[in-house]
Amino acid sequence: MLKSVLLALMFAATSVSAATSKDLIKSTQSWNGDRLPAYVLNQPEVTIKEIVIAPGEQLPWHQHPVINAGILLSGELVVQTRDGKKLHLKAGDTLIELVNTSHTGQNISAEPAKIVVFYLAEQGEKVTVLDHEHKG
Repeated sequence: MLKSVLLALMFAATSVSAATSKDLIKSTQSWNGDRLPAYVLNQPEVTIKEIVIAPGEQLPWHQHPVINAGILLSGELVVQTRDGKKLHLKAGDTLIELVNTSHTGQNISAEPAKIVVFYLAEQGEKVTVLDHEHKG
């Protein structure tokens, strides 16, 4: 009887699917090749944003004073810096965003571009600053 129970448990254990994990992106650099800045946080705060950009819409020029990364869930985006560097993203693509570098993004698809972005900042600090608000 004990042998039957043990065999049943072993069978059940081997038939259960195991969780898997894979890195979608991992780097010490942003998408343009710049090294990510080192910084110390007194009270880290993680923010996860879902950003939806309408078809044809272009975001205002802005900067991120903090490290952030995202994944494009739908649509197609072209991200561009003032010096002309471009990144073309399609649904499923990941990116490590620029830090303290002006850039804009435009949805070049016929559907809304939906991107989920993860930010790591000092508690209460802005994660995005429009260029006209940037001092420095």
